[in-house]
Amino acid sequence: MSDKMKISNMLAQAHYAASFEAESEEEVYDAHKETLVRSMLEAIGEDPDREGLRRTPLRVAKALDFLTSGYEQSAEEIIKKAVFEEDVKEMVIVRDIEFYSMCEHHMLPFFGHAHVGYLPNGKVVGLSKVARVVDVFARRLQVQERLTNQVADAMMEHLGAHGVAVVMEASHTCMMMRGVQKQRSTTVSSAMRGAFENDPRTRAEFMSFIRS
Repeated sequence: MSDKMKISNMLAQAHYAASFEAESEEEVYDAHKETLVRSMLEAIGEDPDREGLRRTPLRVAKALDFLTSGYEQSAEEIIKKAVFEEDVKEMVIVRDIEFYSMCEHHMLPFFGHAHVGYLPNGKVVGLSKVARVVDVFARRLQVQERLTNQVADAMMEHLGAHGVAVVMEASHTCMMMRGVQKQRSTTVSSAMRGAFENDPRTRAEFMSFIRS
């Protein structure tokens, strides 16, 4: 690793660590969101002024902004910043992309892995950008079915691929912690576009890769 990359990584780590430093008693992050969280704590019978909850409204406001930061991001910009002309015809797959999202019905987390494949059409995209596209849509209030389709549509539209395949496997805490309370249940969703939808052999090849 070059000295320049080492310095860049150190700065990034310092910034990340700073975001978790203890908040001062006077700090206000988002007064409106913090007031809403405080009201919610009171509504469930808690005392937002007790020591353990005193800064909870601020922390929840920060966490909520991070978990919904996808609304401020564009999959098109992410893809188009890292598209390269390449005469590649073979399938490209990025497997086991970790993602975390929030169910729009209960605002509880669901999380798992995404597998994204595409057939290039004279262009490839930086591999990390595939994971970033997943995050753009995961960091919104979501349902897994829509999330899967949004990733596939964005890759297909902005990369101009011959085909795109997306499979997502996730655990939903709205099923695990409440309701039916089935802790070991998982949900699998898929979206196939272009050659993956029209050619069973192409689809089968993709499925064999992500299962191996």
